[in-house]
Amino acid sequence: MLTTEIQSLFEYSAWANRRCLQAAEKLSAEQFTQPLGSSFSSVRDTLAHIYGAEWIWLERFQGRSPSSLPNVKEFVDVAGLRERWLEHEEKLLSFVRGLSQADLDREMEYKTLKFGIYSNPLWQSMLHVVNHGTYHRGQITTMLRQLGAEPILTDLMHFYRERSMAARS
Repeated sequence: MLTTEIQSLFEYSAWANRRCLQAAEKLSAEQFTQPLGSSFSSVRDTLAHIYGAEWIWLERFQGRSPSSLPNVKEFVDVAGLRERWLEHEEKLLSFVRGLSQADLDREMEYKTLKFGIYSNPLWQSMLHVVNHGTYHRGQITTMLRQLGAEPILTDLMHFYRERSMAARS
């Protein structure tokens, strides 16, 4: 995994996360927290899970292993979640942009919340974070459909196309 590739994937992930937040802003407060029977109960809980996973992995990338995720209940509305997430996004992208090839290839050791201590190259954990977000954003798209809201496009190819069009402008 090259540094330019991981940077592009994290830029994609941030782009897709912001699209999910924009879609969630169109929901009523009731819809935002309505239980829908997915991996995480609601749009709010799923978004908070993606945010929490990104947060805990950035901590791990930097040599820390927190013992818990942020509490989902602290995000009473989309605005609060968005504010916290965008602050985190800036830190995450800054970290990613500062990586060298040697950094990506280094072994990192971390403790998970439930399964013990692991060690693997940093790039593998970083790729996992992007893949994890993609999985759960797909669930959010399904939830939006269940709520009668407009689904969102978060496919990687849409990101590439949008960037390509912007570069030509």
